[in-house]
Amino acid sequence: MPAELVRFIGVSELLGAIGVILPAVLRIKPNLTPLSGSGLALIMLFASVFHLLRGEIFALPMTIVLGLIALFVAWGRFRKRPIKGRDATRNHEEVRMAIKADDFI
Repeated sequence: MPAELVRFIGVSELLGAIGVILPAVLRIKPNLTPLSGSGLALIMLFASVFHLLRGEIFALPMTIVLGLIALFVAWGRFRKRPIKGRDATRNHEEVRMAIKADDFI
């Protein structure tokens, strides 16, 4: 496999992992979390097929488990417990008070 492809796959997996964690933690664009989980699951599916075609059966359990974990995160954040963004979690009273404070400045 070409070294450039290996680097691309590694960078894609790293960015996918960051995309699963950061949007949920920071509550900025939290809809990226399930998309990143879906992308990682797809990468793991392709990795499983790749290893299967090369006869590397020993690598299949790891890619399958990681793919299932990524699918679980995607399902959980799409359907079971979506994360609300930072703006959606603000209290309406806080917003009204901030608007009143801005009127006096």
